[in-house]
Amino acid sequence: MNLLSLVILNTMSLYLYNTLTRQLEEFKPLKNGRVGIYTCGPTVYNYAHIGNLRTYIFEDVLKRVLMYNGYKINHAMNITDVGHLTSDGDTGEDKMEKGAKREGKSAWEIAEFYTNAFKKDLEELNILPPNVLPKATDHIKEQIKLIKKLEKKGFTYQSADGIYFDTSKLADYGKLAELHKQELRAGARIDVGDKKNITDFALWKFSYFSPPAGGGGKRGREKKRQMEWGSSWGVGFPGWHIECSAMAAKYLGQPFDIHCGGIDHIPVHHTNEIAQSEAANEKPLANYWMHGEFLVIPGGDKMAKSGENFLTLETVKKHHLSPLAYRYFVLQTHYRKQLTFSWEALQAAQNGLEHLYNILRGWWEPKVGCAEYEEKFFALVNNDLDMPGALALMWELLRDEKFPASARKRTVLKFDNVFGLGLAEHGEEVAETLPKRVQKIVTERDEARRIKDWQKSDELRAKLEDMGYVVKDMKEGTKVKKTRRP
Repeated sequence: MNLLSLVILNTMSLYLYNTLTRQLEEFKPLKNGRVGIYTCGPTVYNYAHIGNLRTYIFEDVLKRVLMYNGYKINHAMNITDVGHLTSDGDTGEDKMEKGAKREGKSAWEIAEFYTNAFKKDLEELNILPPNVLPKATDHIKEQIKLIKKLEKKGFTYQSADGIYFDTSKLADYGKLAELHKQELRAGARIDVGDKKNITDFALWKFSYFSPPAGGGGKRGREKKRQMEWGSSWGVGFPGWHIECSAMAAKYLGQPFDIHCGGIDHIPVHHTNEIAQSEAANEKPLANYWMHGEFLVIPGGDKMAKSGENFLTLETVKKHHLSPLAYRYFVLQTHYRKQLTFSWEALQAAQNGLEHLYNILRGWWEPKVGCAEYEEKFFALVNNDLDMPGALALMWELLRDEKFPASARKRTVLKFDNVFGLGLAEHGEEVAETLPKRVQKIVTERDEARRIKDWQKSDELRAKLEDMGYVVKDMKEGTKVKKTRRP
């Protein structure tokens, strides 16, 4: 055990890796006992793929660990239903319009359908719902107000296709992604167009476009948009980044405690959120920034909606694998490490989870658990959400026969407040069918075996058999099955 692990074990403080500082830091909330979290939600033009869902599982684990530490959570997650273009460089088609064209529906219908599909995915993965799930299209006024604030402070300029944030006006632009260490070249990340700087980004995009300066021609429209609003700059729609800054501040205030997302959000989306929010309000947007790594397919390619490796939760279910098996699969790798997906690995996860359910079905829950293991578990989850370590500890406990099986079950069910694997629901089927008098005898026998009172153990076994139950002492615990009516 390293020095940091010993410190955590002794203090039980919560330590989280902060992308902003590139360090593991002790978590200290802005308000005692309360935590504000903002997590970037889906762009609802298609189903979420299981790579996206890995990030939401990581964020759910974070939330559960905070609750395990006794914090009350205010969690906001946005629904992006406008403004996310197909290119990070503020070019290309709006993804909502693209989805509408693909399916022959309105952008509004596409947004509603895929928002509901996303909510279903969260439910099937046992992900706790956010306190608020605001839509970008319901907060256009807030976004316009924030852009006007930036305009008043001199951080914006107008181009032919929209209002842009001037990143050269912010001395520490790109600190989250450490862009100062990178050599940014025109065209390396975006098509510069008539932007002043290659890192400048759109706050408001025009539905109409203007001709190039000195080039003649008339102001026109490429095509009719389904989603557009009036503003002092002209008819248009907000950029992708501005929605998160506006809604996070509305529901959590600024600053708030923790902002989360996938690592692909670091160089552009989260970098630009920080820039516009701090420029407008002259204080941090969030104190801690946390990011989940990619799910990759063999060969190292990340999962993406544009590729052939676009797998959804429905795809998983069609392979006769459960959503909770996918959750269990994800928990076996730390959130800051890449996770390689394969159907064989997912099948192994399902087998392991079903084995876990089967163990717990034969055990009953007493009033006390295993404090020694609960303390170790607390230290592990508070060490930057060490789920692989916590799962290993759980299996160690299940094999530890110095504790009664029923006590082990109680502790494992407590662990599941963090794991979210539905152990209470799936591990109670047999126990519920056994009479309390039978459960009591089995618990007494487990205790007799623990203290090596073999005579009493044999007597209780015989008693159970006379009542019509067969008893098997398995490595993973006592199995009891009714064979005949007593």
